[in-house]
Amino acid sequence: MPKRPASPRYKRIAFVASDVAAAQLARRRLVRRYGDARPETADVIVALGGDGLMLATLQRFMNSGKPIYGMHRGTVGFLMNEFSEQGLAERLAAAHVTVIHPLLMRARDAAGRVHRHRAINEVSLFRQTYQAARLRVLVDDKERLAQLVADGVLLATPAGSTAYNLSVQGPIIPIGAPLLALTPISPFRPRRWRGALLPDRARVTIEVLEAAKRPVAAVADHDEVRSVRAVEISMDHSIAMHMLFDPGHSLDERILGEQFGYGG
Repeated sequence: MPKRPASPRYKRIAFVASDVAAAQLARRRLVRRYGDARPETADVIVALGGDGLMLATLQRFMNSGKPIYGMHRGTVGFLMNEFSEQGLAERLAAAHVTVIHPLLMRARDAAGRVHRHRAINEVSLFRQTYQAARLRVLVDDKERLAQLVADGVLLATPAGSTAYNLSVQGPIIPIGAPLLALTPISPFRPRRWRGALLPDRARVTIEVLEAAKRPVAAVADHDEVRSVRAVEISMDHSIAMHMLFDPGHSLDERILGEQFGYGG
């Protein structure tokens, strides 16, 4: 007697798409083929677009426990799988899971208000004017840099280490490594400081020196707080996001490819 095919793990699919024409067209075609569940009742979220859409989708469903499977219909697609209308249920069933945790930023502004935002890739601090920022860096309440003079500094997750962090010469971190990358942006002093790798349980505090004269903005992925006085950043291990990747094209494989120079 022939065996019946295994049932897919994810039967109810919710599709989300960016505003670009290619993503919207792909969504319409996929909905006709596979249906479209409401996100709150879906087994899986399929995101159609680029990395920006993937980050927004991860933020939107951060606390839902829903796995996210991205297909590239945008500009940059490092976090996405290749697009195809065919065999989506089978691809979802065979996909490998990568678990990531966000950063939690607590930023205190000039008025004393505290702003809380989470970031998938990185939290960055930037100078707001032509003058370089002057920053004091503490790790777990211990001063590590009395003064960093730079355009700014960022703290990146492993998932975000190949994004902005890499463009400012920060280290690439394997996706499973319990590390964070603290990387300066165009540093002037100290001359030879190029950043640090920290345990992902570390709590990083960045204080803005001469804040009125040299204002600084803090950004958690795309959420910005202007004129900050101090920013505390830590990884939020209480939140676990599940990203799905096709076999052979996992996020850790892509990051490894970046380390050896053959990444996209």
